[in-house]
Amino acid sequence: MSHETLLLAVGALVLVGCDSPTAPVTVQPEAMVLGFPPPPRLQPQQRIVFTSDRAGAPGYDEIYAMNPDGGGVVRLTNSPGYDAEPAISPDGRKVAFASFRNESYCCGVYVMSSTDGSGVARLTSGRAPAWSRDGSKIAFTRDGLQGSGIYVMSADGSGIVHLGTTTTADNQPTWSPDGSKIAFTRGHGSFHDVYVMNADGSGVVALTMDSAWAGDPAWSPDGSKIAFSSNRTWNSQIYVMNADGSGRVRITTNSFWDYDPTWSPDGTKLAFTSRRDGNDEIYVMSAADGSGVVRLTFAPGFDGEASWGRISW
Repeated sequence: MSHETLLLAVGALVLVGCDSPTAPVTVQPEAMVLGFPPPPRLQPQQRIVFTSDRAGAPGYDEIYAMNPDGGGVVRLTNSPGYDAEPAISPDGRKVAFASFRNESYCCGVYVMSSTDGSGVARLTSGRAPAWSRDGSKIAFTRDGLQGSGIYVMSADGSGIVHLGTTTTADNQPTWSPDGSKIAFTRGHGSFHDVYVMNADGSGVVALTMDSAWAGDPAWSPDGSKIAFSSNRTWNSQIYVMNADGSGRVRITTNSFWDYDPTWSPDGTKLAFTSRRDGNDEIYVMSAADGSGVVRLTFAPGFDGEASWGRISW
């Protein structure tokens, strides 16, 4: 039925109702919506933010965003200093990052729009920012004279709380989806391992003890797994383990370094950095077994430190 025919039919029913006030007019619901389909439901858009030196001298990194297939690359920062370590917010609208643009000692934690890099705001001194899954808090690392420690603040930079001591080398925090725990890395002697603690800094437990370097922890969206990098086989490879440290599975086998994994929002894939083609580039693979590897970036310099998020418009 066309719009014109439908309007005439509804109009006729209204006139009948006017002639007989005591007889209510009943219009079937399907007749009322016939020809007027509901608006299409917009699907969330996924983006990967990452660090690259493609536009400048080595050491002067900038932050970019791209689609999960490697297309649609947009440059978000353009400063003369170091902009790196990006972390996309849970709603996908902001990026927290580390920058050396206005610091006397590296670095400061900043936030900006994930769309175009606008609205840059400095929150505090520190680096390696990580959002809580509800977007209300940011964990980060701050270096001191006696070592590095992990801190937590509100997303606007207020309410900074130090977790633990500054006499250790703690770094790379990542939140559990329920916000109750933080996985992180800690240096001890000549080794480096993945640990987990409660969100208030208590209950520290080591998840890896490899007599090697282990780092880059990334908590899966469902909270059941942690992906990480380890050079326990000499060159760094990517592993996935249960959130309690059990059930470790190696999912990359490569003669060059694979490191710095980040989960897709649905938990089925991992983006990561690899040197397998001669320089650091970003790849994506199955999170279950490392299959289906696809290269996403093709710049001559460094591309890495990926963070994968979803934007709901």
